Parts: sequence; structure tokens; C-alpha cells
Amino acid sequence: MFDKISILKRIRLAQFVRISICFTFILPILLLFQCITTDSSLEERIQRVDNGLIRAVVIKDQPIEKWNIVDRMKHYKVPGVSIAVINNYKIEWAKGYGVKEVGKEDVVTSDTLFQAASISKPVAASAALHFVEKGILDLDENVNNKLDSWRIPDNKYTEEEKVTLRRLLSHSSGLTVHGFRGYAQGEEIPTVLQVLDGEEPANSDPVRVDIEPGTQYRYSGGGFTVMQYMLTELKNKPFPQIMRETVLDPLNMKLSTYEQPLPENRKGEEAIAHRGNGKPIEGKWHTYPEMAAAGLWTTPSDLCRFAIELMLASKGKSNKILSKEMVSQMLTVQKGNYGLGIGVEGKGEYFRFSHGGGNEGFRCFVVAYPEKGQGAAIMTNSDSGGTLYFEILRSVANEYNWKDFQPKEKVLAEVDPSIYDLYIGKYMLSPDVIVTVSKENNQLFVQFSGEDPEECFPESETDFFSLEWDLQITFVKNEKGVIEKIKVNYQGQKLELKKIE
Repeated sequence: MFDKISILKRIRLAQFVRISICFTFILPILLLFQCITTDSSLEERIQRVDNGLIRAVVIKDQPIEKWNIVDRMKHYKVPGVSIAVINNYKIEWAKGYGVKEVGKEDVVTSDTLFQAASISKPVAASAALHFVEKGILDLDENVNNKLDSWRIPDNKYTEEEKVTLRRLLSHSSGLTVHGFRGYAQGEEIPTVLQVLDGEEPANSDPVRVDIEPGTQYRYSGGGFTVMQYMLTELKNKPFPQIMRETVLDPLNMKLSTYEQPLPENRKGEEAIAHRGNGKPIEGKWHTYPEMAAAGLWTTPSDLCRFAIELMLASKGKSNKILSKEMVSQMLTVQKGNYGLGIGVEGKGEYFRFSHGGGNEGFRCFVVAYPEKGQGAAIMTNSDSGGTLYFEILRSVANEYNWKDFQPKEKVLAEVDPSIYDLYIGKYMLSPDVIVTVSKENNQLFVQFSGEDPEECFPESETDFFSLEWDLQITFVKNEKGVIEKIKVNYQGQKLELKKIE
């Protein structure tokens, strides 16, 4: 049986090994950056952020360790990171770290393009809401009234309640298709209509209603693709042009584009997508015809410009794309912790809006506090960038005195590792989301689809946590004492996965 001391020794050893090992993925120490100002106090602030990364979980009665961003990039095999921070409703500083592609010398700067993935959604939602204010769209009208050559097929779920723009933007439309994996270089790119109907060469299922609209929150990139198609039909223009005219140009998001694939004359400006093992994705990145859901190429500074506009508009101090009243609707909870196209949480000074994003080889996050006039955007070019950007976010939160994004404190339990044998196996949420639980050297590991195994530590015989992910797993037995499922709490998202083998 392992006691707390032996587990703590193992944790410290793992930390030492991870920092000490040099792998072929060599990250240049060159850290090019551009700051809005260059005064010494700001430079000191940036240095504190760079050296203040904190993991998701800390052990009770143990000192909180802080890490350097370069060390953590090496640890997670993330080649490039770009950060922009908002203070007093302005971009206070922006900085790039590392390289666009592993093994190459082209460094990341604050102007390097990254795929925003699902952060495309709030930016696209603001365009749809702009057309609501113009009287072209109605938030609560059946969207089929605005569709011509394609409509959402009616079925038993739409007999009484209909799919509306409000429900599309708040993920309460009942539409299917959570997200999209994109198309590798050389693969045939489907039209938006082929995506909506799940027809070849589309690699996703048809977008259909299988829950009564308006009854519950369920994330649907498919719903945003319906919105994209509706805007292009109404305006008779390509979606990237609509976004350029409606949002990007008015907000001076000069480097951003929804064009998919990235135009030839822009190639070289972008970071290259990487797998969690540090290797570049074949073909450099995927193409996403589902532009509203996942297609924005941008920078953290441009995302901060968008966030600043929403903050100012919410205070009645700007209306470049939306009025104060419309932004108020956008930032009001509809279902779950989601407004119209963006996540919303907290109250008063700590009310915030935020969104994360994950495309193939890219992970990113943006958050803003309208009452404080503060926020941040972080973009990475790796599948393993999600854990890293939260560590960076904790450092930013500490520097700017945010009470959110703090590490959770856990107490280690003494557990006989032989019990881990009961937990070994595969657990499924969907064919795309499978969790593998394994045991090695009397340690329990959890591996999500497409991710590296992560060691989990016992809080009790059935409850386990990760030090680096905001992850808790509970193993659930049936009446016969056999493990039948796991309950997962990941970054506040609660899931149940059935054991399949």
C-alpha cells in the first residue's frame, strides 16, 4: 500500500524528470514580443506572468509551485504561444513565445495567426445580432422562414417548438453535431449544404433536430453552421465577406479572416498545427468550411479588440457593431452558463464572458470582465495547449487580482493500488470521446481520445484527480459491485461515460 508520503515523493520526482528531460522537440529561448508600452513596471508585470504558471490542482499543506512559461511549453510540447492582456479597457501588452513550427526558426510574434476554433462562434454571433438590430433577422422567429434552398427538416421534435436564431446562438436548438474535425490538406472540401446534410465528402453527421428546441442546452457546432448558411442566403455574399464588413473591419481586427482555407497571400503569417506529441499535423493545418463554428484565423490582440468592444458596448460607451441593449441580451444567460454565442458566469465585479476553442492542432481561450475592464486571450498551436493556457491564465489572474481561475486544493488519500485493477478499461461518451483507464507501476492513468495518458491521484477509493488538468473522476459501481461507469467533472463540465470493455 502506498501512503501519502510515497505519493508525494513520486509527484516531486515526476516534476523533476519532466523539467530535466530534453527531448528532440527543442524550443528556442528566443522570445520575441511586442508591448503596448515599454516602462519597467509593465516589463516586471510581464515577467511575473511568465514565471507564475500554476497547475490546476495543488496538494493541501504543500507549497504552491510556480513555473516558467518556457519550461511548461517544453513539458507539454507546445511549440508556440501568443498572449494579449487587457487592462483598463485597452490592450496593455501582447507577446509571442516560441516558434510557428517545431524544428524551424520562424518565431511566434503578437501578429502570428492562429485558428480560433470555437472562439469563431461569439464573433460570428455578433454579426447575426447586428442583423437582428437592422431588422433583417428576428431572434425568436422560426429560422426556416429565412431559409430558401435548404431548410431544417421538420420531425416530431419540431411539431410545437421551432428552431430560432436565439436557440441556435444559445445551443438550445436541439440540433445535432457537437463539433467538426476539419479537412486535412488534399482532402476534398464539402460545401456547407453537404455539411448540413452529412453528404460526402463531409466527415460529420447530418445536422438534425433530435431534442425539442428550447428545452435544454446542448453544444452544437451544427447549429452555428445553420446560422452561417442563413446569413449567406440573406446577404447573397460569401460568409468571410459578411464577417469582414460587419465585424472585423469595424473593430480594426485587421489580421483576422474567416477565409477557409487560408489564402495563398496570407500563408507564412500563421502558426502550424501540432499534435500533443509535438509533431506538426500533416499538411500544416485543417480547413474548416464550417466557418461560423470554427473557421476564424486571428490573433490574441484581435480577439481582445472584440472583447473590449463588447465590454464598452455593455457600458453604453461604444456601438461599433451592437448597441448596449443588444450586448445586454448577448451576455444574458439563456441555458446553462451560455448567452448568445458566448459563455457567461459570475456577478458584479466578477461577471465575465469567455469562450474556449479547440481545432486540430490548436487550443485557445478568451475571457473578459466588463466591470473591471480586464481580460486576456491566449492562443497555442498544439493539441496539448489547453492545459497550458489554463496555467497561463492562472498566472494572469494572480497578477491582475482576479479571484477566478485559482487552483483547486486536494487532500491525498491512502489507497491500496490493487483496487485500481477494478477500474481498468474503456469508457465511452460517444464514438469520438473514449476514456481509457490503465494501471502502470501501481499508478492509475486516464487517457482521453487523442491525448497523452495523465496520472490521477486518489482522493478516496473511488474519487481521483489530476494535478495538471481540472479533472475529477469518480468510478461508479452497480448493485453487484461491478464498475459500470465513470462520472467526469472536467473544467466544470459534468459527463457520464459507460464502461464498454
